[in-house]
Amino acid sequence: MDVVLVGGGHAHLGVLKAFGMVPEPGVRITLVARDLQTSYSGMMPGVIAGLYPPEESRIDLARLAVAVRARLVHGQAVGLNRARKQVLVAGQDPVRYDLVSFDVGAAPDLVSIRDADKAIAVKPINELWGKLEALRARCRGGAGRLRITVIGGGATGVELLLSLQARLRAELAAAGRDLSALSFVLATDGPVLAGHNPRVRAAFRRIMRQRQIVLEEDRRVVAIAQGSLICADGMRIAADEVLLATPGVAPHWFAQTGLALDGRGFVAVHDTLQVLNDLDAFAAGDCATLLGLSLEKSGVYAVRAGDWLAANLRRRALGEALEPWRPQRTRLALISTGERFAVASWGAFKAEGAWVWSVKDWIDRRWMQSYRRLGGSGADLPRRK
Repeated sequence: MDVVLVGGGHAHLGVLKAFGMVPEPGVRITLVARDLQTSYSGMMPGVIAGLYPPEESRIDLARLAVAVRARLVHGQAVGLNRARKQVLVAGQDPVRYDLVSFDVGAAPDLVSIRDADKAIAVKPINELWGKLEALRARCRGGAGRLRITVIGGGATGVELLLSLQARLRAELAAAGRDLSALSFVLATDGPVLAGHNPRVRAAFRRIMRQRQIVLEEDRRVVAIAQGSLICADGMRIAADEVLLATPGVAPHWFAQTGLALDGRGFVAVHDTLQVLNDLDAFAAGDCATLLGLSLEKSGVYAVRAGDWLAANLRRRALGEALEPWRPQRTRLALISTGERFAVASWGAFKAEGAWVWSVKDWIDRRWMQSYRRLGGSGADLPRRK
């Protein structure tokens, strides 16, 4: 029985760990991955802010595959032949499967905003750090003013901007440069952190005022021009560097797979995480939509789906009845501010402080440590200072 995992996302990491710790006789696990390292999204704001070295947020998929006795196919999945039960891989032979699962994330939305390809897209996350390194180099080398704007007012955009500001200002201060040379704007087409309660939104509005970040709410950006963003109401927002943190779109090749998709092109799944029209196909993470539930596409849900996905793949391989995944409607979000400070959001609850960051740091390190024990991490985490 061949179980093929397409993509090295957070849910599939859970599957690899589960089958590595408790192998199933007669079941072979194969991972098809474009990248040999995957970044843990929970630690990326800390990496951007300089609180963690980049390698501390990365899991080495090659080492992990060896540790859990899985086969690794290093390549880009580009399609599916359901009749022959094959995953199509660019430039390589197809990979046959009995069961297949998708956890390939989402692609950047370069269509909704004209000339969005001029921006630095947050997705895919594995490519983000190199782009930010180039941005930091431009900031260090520039002599004049630089206006940095993030498009997208969700947690991803907020954490990205606050973390980047903290890092760049620290670097300019260390170099004896004028901090007023850098200015920062967050543009969002609705209220900032629209999915969170009013107290959380108020906290981040206050933090942005204190940090001298201009917040442009209810500003739908429709185009990126030279030196500015163009909004739907005709307003222009000055911008020299633009980062795109808007919701992602489905990988384009899903449309040719014949799998059931939702209205946006993401794979539509039952609560068992099986695809609606193919019970031998599964999907989780940002690339999947659990019909009947309006879940934010978040790494938190992908991590939690991993255990259920592993269990149901095992049950399907053994011919047993599958169990439904019932994610919490209200999830705890720990949103960092680019410093050792964070805001907790859970339903109507809100808390903030250095202690919230300490909790987040502990959770993230514990999650990474679970893969370090399997041999999948490229670095040991030092003690938090």
